[in-house]
Amino acid sequence: MVEGSATTRTSRLIRQHRGRADALIEVLHQVQEMHGYLPRSALDQVAQELHLPHATVMGVASFYHLFRLKAPTAHRCAICLGTACFVKGGAELASLLERRLGVRLDDPAGNGEWALEHVSCLGACGQAPVLVVDGALEPKLPLDDPAGLDQRLQQLGLGEAP
Repeated sequence: MVEGSATTRTSRLIRQHRGRADALIEVLHQVQEMHGYLPRSALDQVAQELHLPHATVMGVASFYHLFRLKAPTAHRCAICLGTACFVKGGAELASLLERRLGVRLDDPAGNGEWALEHVSCLGACGQAPVLVVDGALEPKLPLDDPAGLDQRLQQLGLGEAP
């Protein structure tokens, strides 16, 4: 995306919030939607146009885990480690995915292509264990069937068996 157009769009959305400092979190969410993360130049612009100290904007952006300060990987996999998924093998699945993808759980840089993150609950407890792969829920992963699990993970693009 051309930076000028992103700068213009950021200014427009700040104006839509009437330049109110109390709209900071919503503005940051919308800027992140625009870029996929919160680039430094956009944070500088938000601070300037909302008349807030840069430290305040950075403090909010770095505090909330839903904000990303680095460009995301091309693909993301979230594994549920809530009670139902954990009991049904979520931790073992997380370890398997770490090995298959060559990434560490919750490392936002991942392997450059994939990032693997844990979530506390996806609200699909009756379908445990579950993943979200690039935004799509993948329920009832067959942990008791290694060949079936391997095939399903390959279909999802989640690497080769270790």
